[in-house]
Amino acid sequence: MDTLNLALIGNCSFTALLDTRARIVWSCQPRPDGDPVFCSLLNGAPGDDGRTVPDWGFYEIELLGCTGSEQRYLPNTAVVETVLHDGNGSAIEITDFAPRHQHHGRSYRPATIVRLVRTLRGTPRIVIRVRPRFDYGEVAPEITRGSNHIRYVSADKVLRLTTAAPIAYILDETPFVLDEPVTLILGPDEPLRAPIDESGRRLLELTRDYWRQYARSLALPFEWQDAVIRAAITLKICTFEETGAVIAAVTTSIPEAPGTIRNWDYRYCWVRDAYFVIQALNSLGVTITMENYLHYITNIVAGASKGTLQPVYGIAQEMRLVERAASSLAGYRGMGPVRVGNEAYAQIQNDSYGAVILASAQAFFDQRLARPGGIDLFRRLELLGDQAVMLYDKPDAGLWELRTAEHVHTFSSVMCWAACDRLARIACQLRLEERAAHWREHADRIRETVLERAWNPKLNSFVDAYRGGDGFDHGNRESVGKIDASLLLMHELRFIEARDPRFLGTVAAIENTLKRGSMLYRYVAADDFGYPETAFTICTFWYIDALAAIGRKDEARTLFEQMLSHRNHVGLLSEDIDPATGELWGNYPQTYSMVGLINSAMRLSKPWEEAF
Repeated sequence: MDTLNLALIGNCSFTALLDTRARIVWSCQPRPDGDPVFCSLLNGAPGDDGRTVPDWGFYEIELLGCTGSEQRYLPNTAVVETVLHDGNGSAIEITDFAPRHQHHGRSYRPATIVRLVRTLRGTPRIVIRVRPRFDYGEVAPEITRGSNHIRYVSADKVLRLTTAAPIAYILDETPFVLDEPVTLILGPDEPLRAPIDESGRRLLELTRDYWRQYARSLALPFEWQDAVIRAAITLKICTFEETGAVIAAVTTSIPEAPGTIRNWDYRYCWVRDAYFVIQALNSLGVTITMENYLHYITNIVAGASKGTLQPVYGIAQEMRLVERAASSLAGYRGMGPVRVGNEAYAQIQNDSYGAVILASAQAFFDQRLARPGGIDLFRRLELLGDQAVMLYDKPDAGLWELRTAEHVHTFSSVMCWAACDRLARIACQLRLEERAAHWREHADRIRETVLERAWNPKLNSFVDAYRGGDGFDHGNRESVGKIDASLLLMHELRFIEARDPRFLGTVAAIENTLKRGSMLYRYVAADDFGYPETAFTICTFWYIDALAAIGRKDEARTLFEQMLSHRNHVGLLSEDIDPATGELWGNYPQTYSMVGLINSAMRLSKPWEEAF
């Protein structure tokens, strides 16, 4: 059975996913939102049971007669090491990475995959298969060869594989004995001007050293350091360093559950994630990455026409992410459609204004930053605040991006309150007393409205949408006036105290309604596509954080340990988890899930001063 037991490599320029036998089944180039030149993950990717591989869209080094494998990251790096065994006592080691190091004062991060293959024991025979595809599987490349390279050519893209291995064996996919190490360098159509094997070894050393230095720079909790380091490296890989954007996931169209059409393209940047990503980056102490992301957000703010925001942008601020189906790809386990683009860009999501202002507030209070916030940025943020004031009690699609219904969502209103509250705090920091009073007045008014209209005394809980004058407006969706996991963030956002009876009642209602085993659903009512079937990973981390805040820290720690046990074999998490089986579903690896892990670990770990 195909699973999300996949390892991630990347260098903040592009990414690739490898299965447990080191087959590259997904890689978009030259950017993480680009054309998936290896796309068999969404076209019946080869399974770990060794069944026949698909005709195209993958890159593998097969050990003939392979009977098993082990895979790991080299400690504190983004370098993957896979060991394959056959039934005759032979074994090989495959080392995969995307080059990343400093060169002439700049980051060297080409869209290049380096693979180093060597014999560990015996006389192994291998087959190298390189079968890229272009235009989402539509176009088979033309192939040309040189003495030490192969070119895979389409009308607008060329990949070059450079290697000292026999070119004829690779082209014909002929088995051969691995009697000496093999280096394979796949990337742009540029000649390699140095010895191949020496280049591979040197790039490995530099890339390994870069990631180890990055890990050494992290501020870590005393407990769960391995998990946090892996999450931090994954978060870094999911950064498109050229612009500072952080993508939600490296994949598109991995469904939330078997057989559902809940499968979206997540290779973009959602502004609603911004505050929590900034929070994680700040707690890790990775100031440069955080500042680059803030710069991306600031550019979004500067380009916001009349202060209006859309929920999601491309990694280079692209605004139109028109959704279409890639008909040449069958989908994950055949569960299509495969989507390119995301129509959420055109939705109304009023929480976006609070998310951007919350994230941007860091620039006004963090003295480490080379580009601190000033009066010009504040004035631009005030335009967003004006939108929050105007829209806090207006219907929207909400953070769960409902496609066929709009309601006045409590979370969106709370985020609009947060926009005004943080603007008041920023104004105080800038000593703009009149503007501080202006925004505090709006924040207080919005808060009173939320407390009045989002509270359901019968449930003793806040609910997901406002009630009308004569009761709850159920409109076209059953979940209006119901329990929603986003309500757990009311304390996180400082809207209400953790020990407030209303928040305690809300946590209790969420436990009774949304909890399945150790995990939380985002909601349990029917929406545009029926009932959700899997737990939403970040919601469980929100619940863990809420438990810690209300004094139930031992429970929170137990649940956190259980969530760590659901990571895959290399420590990564996806968007969703099946509570019954523990199987990972949804786009992968999910940045928001890794951010949730980081933030919860920081809150729950015993302090360093108690460690010795």
